[in-house]
Amino acid sequence: MTIAFVLGNGVSRHSIDPAVLTHAGTVYGCNALYRTFAPDVLVSTDTPISEAVQRSGYSENHVHYTRKPITGLGSLKIPQDYYGYSSGPVAVALAAKAAHSRIYLLGFDMGPDQTGKFNNLYADTEFYKKSSAAPTYTGNWIQQIRIIADKFEQTTFIRVTGKTTAEIKQFDPVKNLEHMQLAEFVDRINNKKDL
Repeated sequence: MTIAFVLGNGVSRHSIDPAVLTHAGTVYGCNALYRTFAPDVLVSTDTPISEAVQRSGYSENHVHYTRKPITGLGSLKIPQDYYGYSSGPVAVALAAKAAHSRIYLLGFDMGPDQTGKFNNLYADTEFYKKSSAAPTYTGNWIQQIRIIADKFEQTTFIRVTGKTTAEIKQFDPVKNLEHMQLAEFVDRINNKKDL
């Protein structure tokens, strides 16, 4: 059994140190995560941040997937099956394609923060909306994750949920998608318990 952690950038992920995850599995991340941590695989789909990642030199030394790699800067092209997907779902798909048996989705809040506003760890920074902005529409992310889970039916997907994580009714029928409370996940990962 192999484990992967896919880091979305919802604020529920704030209490998780990505470096702690590296002893337990492969870490996939999205967008601005590269500013402070280099996951095993980084995904960025939006052009401005994707180009910033590549021009920073990051992609020459790390695995980075994007829609439009800049020639000579080291990025890889997102597989055609997932070319139109958003960054988080692409990262989930890449983890599934790598045949990990359990994939934890961290920071996939898919809803507003506790104030009803934009829910993202990188709010108010370059390429991101203001923290006072309305939440991002997540219907496409939900649909894309459902498609991935249906395709990789032998894989178990575990969405880690915190106080800012939206309840997504569309996930209820997905037999291989489970939920785990953030406190339980933190206890397991910090104390090296079974995942």
